[in-house]
Amino acid sequence: MLKNSRILIVDDVVDNIRVAMNILKEGNYEFTFANDGTEALRLIAQEPDSFDLILLDIMMPSLNGFEVCQKLKETPATRDVPIIFLTAKVDVDSITRGFDLGGVDYITKPFHASELLARVKTHLELYHARQVLIKHNLDLTTKASFEKVRLLSELEDNQKEMIFILAELMESTSDETGKHIKRVAENSALLAKYHPCLTEEDMEILYHASPMHDIGKMTIPLEILHKAGRYTEEEFVTMKQHTSNAYQLLSHSNRKLIKAAAIIAHEHHEKWNGKGYPRGLKGAEIHIYGRIVALADVFDALTHKRHYKDAWDIDSAVNYIIEHRETQFDPELVDIFQTHLDEFIAIAQSK
Repeated sequence: MLKNSRILIVDDVVDNIRVAMNILKEGNYEFTFANDGTEALRLIAQEPDSFDLILLDIMMPSLNGFEVCQKLKETPATRDVPIIFLTAKVDVDSITRGFDLGGVDYITKPFHASELLARVKTHLELYHARQVLIKHNLDLTTKASFEKVRLLSELEDNQKEMIFILAELMESTSDETGKHIKRVAENSALLAKYHPCLTEEDMEILYHASPMHDIGKMTIPLEILHKAGRYTEEEFVTMKQHTSNAYQLLSHSNRKLIKAAAIIAHEHHEKWNGKGYPRGLKGAEIHIYGRIVALADVFDALTHKRHYKDAWDIDSAVNYIIEHRETQFDPELVDIFQTHLDEFIAIAQSK
């Protein structure tokens, strides 16, 4: 166990600081704490070389954790100090932003003692090992970067393989087909491609995570799932549970694609006007991934035959999407759909 490592804990809730210190006290660490971002920067400026690790809350008044992290990474004296974000925000956007700004990890609140201890210990060991290498002029940056890329690529490939297996399992228990799942993935990626606020990485995530949108149907009784007629009110209540069930199944993963799949499965039946399910989210409260897959899924479902309905013609399906702009669907996504309609129709007509 590393001894005498100095940790700065930054959180505007004093109880959170106390909990973290009580958990970590067995590690023989030295602690300093700050109740906001401004105070944290002041303390670091006084002793820029004295902290070995920073536990940094995201949601704080004045300067938030993202802003503090950015300032520290822009300062040569502190850019290498590892920052672990402490957060109740576990959405993909927040996590991605934290890593993009230079954070090395994140821990969700409330803290789990074993997780906090393990992650702090790991990142302190990595930091001190890096300091030793620097002192001995051993530049392993290129090799380490190559290995990191290789490992990340391998992890992502494993996630994609698991998603493919689960999607195939879902097909065997419902009326979803592999072709439907592939078309939804292509539609979702196409919407992301033309969205002004999304990136190529978002396209990739949506393409590989959207096939899991209905994975929760595996938890629904087959007599309800395969019913040809209209659901009773009680049956529909059961059917709607596939969204929350999927989220419970997937949300414990820290892997990028699985976390995105959890969001998509949970939110793709929410509606822009707040009348969807399971939580009645409204407008931008719905994650952009959920909004995208909602439109992609409905358009494909309308244009293809299911056991409970015949396929609609393309014009009728397109009109449905347009007529439900600002009620069921994100208006910006409907505008993208209309602007690039030929590409969406080509996907719908693919075999």
